Amino acid sequence: MTDGPGPAPIIVTALFGHEDQAWFDRQRRAYFPPERNVLAAHCTMFHHLAPELGAELKQRLNAATRGQQAPVARVGGLMNLGRGVAYRVESPELEAVRADLAEAFASMLVPQDRAGWRPHVTIQNKVESAEAKALLATLSAGFTPRPVKIAGLASWWYRGGPWEAFSRHMFA
Repeated sequence: MTDGPGPAPIIVTALFGHEDQAWFDRQRRAYFPPERNVLAAHCTMFHHLAPELGAELKQRLNAATRGQQAPVARVGGLMNLGRGVAYRVESPELEAVRADLAEAFASMLVPQDRAGWRPHVTIQNKVESAEAKALLATLSAGFTPRPVKIAGLASWWYRGGPWEAFSRHMFA
């Protein structure tokens, strides 16, 4: 963790269209413990990139999005996180963007970002496993896959609390 201005780890996320972002945020407000819900709903692509990669990261995110059609995506199912629940995001095109970035930064990725990527949006976390299982069962009973708009990519400084915006890159 880093406090104050200056270099800090960088997080990369996919950005959703306004309607989908609002839907995910409503789900998160409904099910996430309020005292822990300090971020908007998000789909993390990288958890920790070194701050010295900032300039190159911006260039690569620009190249991945500028003039490019948004990846086709959908919420394809639910995920049991043990002590939480998430919506699984399915998008081969977004996975290809992430794979290209992972290849470019391979030598500098932390173990969590080197491991396989499971795109998702967490809507509940850090609850008792029985509570998570109950929510998973409730949501699974009425679940129907739905399209979701991937509007862009963003990077954020992580300084120990809510994230600080670093860059935004929108698809065409």
